[in-house]
Amino acid sequence: MEDIDSFLFKFEGYYFLRPGLDIGFLETLNDFEIREDDVFIVTYPKSGTIWFQQILNLIYFDEHRKSTENLETILRVPYFEYPNQNTDFVKRPSPRLFTTHLPYYLVPSGLKNKKAKIIYVYRNPKDIMCSYFHFSKKMPLPAATTIEEFMKLFLEGKVLGSLWFDHIKDWYEHKSLFNIEFMMYEELKKDLRGSILKICKFLGKELSDEDMDTVVSQAMFENMKLDPRANYDNILKDQFGIQEKGHFLRKGTIGDWKNYMTVEQNERFDKIFQKNMKDFPLKFIWDMNEE
Repeated sequence: MEDIDSFLFKFEGYYFLRPGLDIGFLETLNDFEIREDDVFIVTYPKSGTIWFQQILNLIYFDEHRKSTENLETILRVPYFEYPNQNTDFVKRPSPRLFTTHLPYYLVPSGLKNKKAKIIYVYRNPKDIMCSYFHFSKKMPLPAATTIEEFMKLFLEGKVLGSLWFDHIKDWYEHKSLFNIEFMMYEELKKDLRGSILKICKFLGKELSDEDMDTVVSQAMFENMKLDPRANYDNILKDQFGIQEKGHFLRKGTIGDWKNYMTVEQNERFDKIFQKNMKDFPLKFIWDMNEE
């Protein structure tokens, strides 16, 4: 393990965010006791994490759907590797919902009994990179001044979450070890209701038509940006001292990379993508007009 700088910390070959990190907890991750009804959302950063936190919160908790409580989504679906000081995961009632950016080899070994469920959310890496570029300017992360600078860091894996290619390929290549469902961010953008129905089926959750309508409505990106429980505005202010609004939820669109990458950068990215992802079976959508 090593401190890379004041922002990033490298543990077992993976880059973590240094602020708020409990190294003692990291060292015990493998032995964390998993329950059969635990649910984990696994993402590479900027792949729809907050969106899925909100969706799971809406599916599982009636009081969240009906807005009879004012509990932030991140408290219901916390980041597993960054436990809040006031949170004891062992004492949390079931079902426990977690979010994580961890690579497959750092998650608790108990997940390999295939009883707890994992949803791996993936997104086209060009949009991830551009979203991450903007995100890095607002957070305690090394900030690149240009997309070219950030593209170099991203393609070398010198960012929170390490190398995107390794993250998605390793999880997919070891999928037989887990009870896991892979879901594409862009499919949710194209068919939110159908995707939420697929999530419910995987989780064994049945919702009434009325509740499903509520989940779909509150999970729409435009509505999430206005929901203080889900848009991370308070977390930005309270934990990072950022007073401006809406930095976590910026656009969430498909193909936004076209507004930032030059033709040459796009061609260079494509060559590296093809080299690393040759024969990879999962589909990617790069533009909203793609089927």
